[in-house]
Amino acid sequence: MKGSPYFAVVLILLLATDAVFAQGELTVYPAPQGALLNDDFTVKVRMPGKNWQAVPVYLIKVDQVVGTRHNATAASMAFFDFAGAVEVNITANRSPVDSVRVRPLSYGIEPTTHGQSITFALNQPRNLSVEVNGDIFSNLHLFANPMLPDRPEPGDPGVIYFGPGVHTPENGKFRIPSGKTVYVDGGAVLRGQLSIRNARDVKIIGRGMVEHTVKMGIEIANSTNVLVDGLFTTQCATGGSDSVTIRNVKAISYYGWGDGMNVFASNNVLFDGVFCRNSDDCTTVYATRKGFVGGARNITMQNATLWADVAHPIFIGIHGNTENPEVIENLRYVNIDILDHKEAQLDYQGCLSINAGDNNLIRDVTFEDIRIEDFRQGQLVNLRIFFNEKYCTAPGRGIENIRFRNITYTGKNAELSVISGYNTERKVKNIVFENLVINGKTIYDGMEDKPAWYKTADMARIYVGEHVEGVSFIKTTTQSP
Repeated sequence: MKGSPYFAVVLILLLATDAVFAQGELTVYPAPQGALLNDDFTVKVRMPGKNWQAVPVYLIKVDQVVGTRHNATAASMAFFDFAGAVEVNITANRSPVDSVRVRPLSYGIEPTTHGQSITFALNQPRNLSVEVNGDIFSNLHLFANPMLPDRPEPGDPGVIYFGPGVHTPENGKFRIPSGKTVYVDGGAVLRGQLSIRNARDVKIIGRGMVEHTVKMGIEIANSTNVLVDGLFTTQCATGGSDSVTIRNVKAISYYGWGDGMNVFASNNVLFDGVFCRNSDDCTTVYATRKGFVGGARNITMQNATLWADVAHPIFIGIHGNTENPEVIENLRYVNIDILDHKEAQLDYQGCLSINAGDNNLIRDVTFEDIRIEDFRQGQLVNLRIFFNEKYCTAPGRGIENIRFRNITYTGKNAELSVISGYNTERKVKNIVFENLVINGKTIYDGMEDKPAWYKTADMARIYVGEHVEGVSFIKTTTQSP
């Protein structure tokens, strides 16, 4: 086989593939006629040494609570796809640039500025917030996506194809049947809900958007084997379903009850690489709720960015079936940046919150590698078994086996966190904090500067109340940077 033409061809193809990867790829999608745009920012992107390409900037809205009212504030959103490396240039059109930050801060992106121009480089996909002069409401949400593989072709009988343009359904909903792949082009704007109900084997992929004017932009109900990948929307809820993957979906809402990514009575749900900025809880896991019946098991959120303009970034457990008690178990939240938490009501605070109601038993939950930035108002942790008469008909049964591993908080606005059971039969048990770091200090049972008469929880400003067993704070050598 030495000198075989077959191997020569393979070698040429491999070298060509390596060359394309090294040079990179970039895709920008023109905005369709009639799309709602925002001229607060001008965005351009290029591969190093290539020509700049204009990136459309869309109008979206975010929630700013002022006094007793939700106030919808105009913000900006732009996106493109790339592989390799790109340079991004942003012009702030409304005011001089005195300061700028690009978040999540953990990415370490340090932009350069010149006048009203902002420039930085990216070498991997990122979901970002670009904030000029500290303005977090009229900011630019910039979604630098990975390249989209295996793009389907129009005309395929198994594909529902939304090409470039504005699409409006007659009844406000695009209903997706079983066995279909839905492709939403990056130049497509949907003015209707994508609804997957009583279906199986459905894929929704693409780079387009459900416009911000559509509440509950994507719903998955009583369905099995569903993938949603790459879209922008307001909300994306999963109820009564099994084997669901939500990947690289961005959900931004501005209206009351605008939860981002709910899970109701569902099993085997994966959220991967999502971005949530919401006017209520960013992500929740409940048992029986809104007509969906049953517990919830095997839910994972990973590689995500969460921003709660109201309520919780992560909230678990308040809703269930009091008459037929249910279990919420095997939940994992891994590699997450929390950019904000703003909640004045003490009952609804907590970046990482488990509140057991309606006779729910919540167990085996892991929070790992979570970086919490200096949020505006709220608590780091809230673990409670409670009877919230506004939403529940009974207290929860228990919270057990909860692990917080490599959690970091840098800031000054955190209020007192709470861990509290209900009575001798309804307890919080076996809570482990491993490598909890607050403002650079690791909180653990053997820390040298803890007075002997203090609880370790006091050093973290966590109130451990009654009917709580087995809370420990440990430090290990495997702590993440």
